[in-house]
Amino acid sequence: MVWIEALQFLNTLLTSGIVIFSFALAVYLLLYNFRNRVARIFSLLLACVLIVYFVELAIAGATMEASLHWLRFQWVGIALTPAAYFHFTHALLETTNDHSRRRVWVLRVAYVLGALIFAGVLFTDRIVWDGVQQVGTTHLRAGPQFWAFFAYFVLLILWGGANVLRAWERCLTTTSRRRMTYLAGASLAPAVGVFPYLVFTGWPPRLPGVLLWMLLVLGNIVVGFMLLLMAYTVAFFGALTPDRVVKHRFIRYLLRGPLQATVVVAVIVAAYQTDGFLGLSSFRLALFGVVLAILLVQLTVEWSKPLIDRLLYRRDEAEISWLQSLSNRLLTTTDLRQFLENVLTALCDLLRMPGAFVAVVEGGTARVEVVCGITGIQSGAPFPPEGWEPERVLLQHRNRFYVWNGYWLLPLHARPEYEPDEGGEESERSLPLVGILGIQARAPEPDLTPEEEALLLSLAAQIEVALEDRFIQQTLFSLLERVIPRIDEIQRRREMLQEGARALARLADPLETPEFPRWVRDALAHYWGGPKLTQSPLLNLQVVERAAEEHGGPVNALRAVLLQAMERLRPEGGRSMTATEWLLYNILELKFIRGYRVRDVAMRLAMSESDFYRKQRVAIQELARALAEMEREERRMRGNNG
Repeated sequence: MVWIEALQFLNTLLTSGIVIFSFALAVYLLLYNFRNRVARIFSLLLACVLIVYFVELAIAGATMEASLHWLRFQWVGIALTPAAYFHFTHALLETTNDHSRRRVWVLRVAYVLGALIFAGVLFTDRIVWDGVQQVGTTHLRAGPQFWAFFAYFVLLILWGGANVLRAWERCLTTTSRRRMTYLAGASLAPAVGVFPYLVFTGWPPRLPGVLLWMLLVLGNIVVGFMLLLMAYTVAFFGALTPDRVVKHRFIRYLLRGPLQATVVVAVIVAAYQTDGFLGLSSFRLALFGVVLAILLVQLTVEWSKPLIDRLLYRRDEAEISWLQSLSNRLLTTTDLRQFLENVLTALCDLLRMPGAFVAVVEGGTARVEVVCGITGIQSGAPFPPEGWEPERVLLQHRNRFYVWNGYWLLPLHARPEYEPDEGGEESERSLPLVGILGIQARAPEPDLTPEEEALLLSLAAQIEVALEDRFIQQTLFSLLERVIPRIDEIQRRREMLQEGARALARLADPLETPEFPRWVRDALAHYWGGPKLTQSPLLNLQVVERAAEEHGGPVNALRAVLLQAMERLRPEGGRSMTATEWLLYNILELKFIRGYRVRDVAMRLAMSESDFYRKQRVAIQELARALAEMEREERRMRGNNG
């Protein structure tokens, strides 16, 4: 009996783990792979397994009367598992461009039969009936029509297994064949896990009960491992991120989610099995144990993170380590302001100055970034040109400082990219101006002692480094803004490769190409004439072809269509040069239709040139989206007329 109780306890933990992991894996796939058909269908298969194992967990230790209704409800998972499994294998085959109308019809019939079998179990005793308890287990008995379910189950599982083998044979690349091998080896997990063996055979009285529980424990271990392997493989289907990201996200999710939940369940079950241990009630044991388990799991995961990273990124360990360190060292705008505030506070305290500020010079304008102890200057306000213009800085530059409007000002320069020549030192005046450090004057002229000046210059050097690094990072971010959409497009195309030929056919559609916004930008750049307009791929759009009949040629038609798309971005009401809702339309109309220079457009819209370029990129993307919608409308109209 002791062995049976121990095995029952272990089986409860394993069943709980399968329930938790099935639910967690289904949620993961729906969250990250919802757009992929294979992942959605596998989530349905996991739901069937979840129902079967949840009922097993719910009736553990329950009376016969309480278990009967649960056992009949359990058949919604048992009856639909063969259909869901066949559906899953059908979707796998379609990823290899193997399409079959016969399989589609079989799939529909399979779901109908599954629903009929569940209805038969729920409302009749033809398939299963009565209930029996054997060696601590509760199950139904096979009815006179159980053979029909058995035939339905075996036929679909075998057919589904054949589909998986056929999909494996059709895989041409090493990676796809390796993943399909995992699926082929683990694909029988749902069938092995949900089939009602005891309903079919019962448990022979002459066999020891401990053998039954050993088989149940062993079966649950195998099923749990196989389900996990299947889910890991399916997680790569439709993923729009690199494989290394999928691996890391999947492992981290398992460790911090379902694994931790399983450990918590194990602690709770163990606490109620050891009521009175150390003189504590089961409730208090469970309470203390759960808190300890959560903390230990989190600490273990955090402690093992370097080991997990080495296992996942064996080939790219150096690059991944560099990327991780880079993310920790990047300066955000808030980081920069906090750093500057700390430096200014230290400066004012050490030099006994009433206040200080830092102005950032960027794009031909200066802006007050941080203020400390000064009420006359507002953070974020423009810094007057007469206080920082390069000519004034050079003329009034004496002993590093110059005086302006009651402040001692110190120009902040970028660091030299090379060492000064031996014949003379590199003049700061020849280096780019990145900012101005302003100190509220304590005297008409700077009267710093050598020690104070050395301290001030040391802190100013830190500010220069921070400002220059932030400028470099912003340049990097602007480049990444252009690269990331292309990376997303690469991942999207990789997903299409997995979906098969019908998805690949969409790649030929000009609306689906990442170059479409660039075509729009080029056509706008030569709006009034030039090869980027007269040879634009946009001339092949159906909406342009239709407009050519009205405007006397494709080039004029493209101009007209671009103008129509631009009008879709025009807000209602009177035009404004400063209203936010008019910004995108104004940029396109002033820059490309009227042909104003960038500086003139930026001045009319009251923005810096750097802001103008960022907003122009957004405006072109919105115009491309409007043009694509016009093309889709034209296609729908032609399809309806055809």
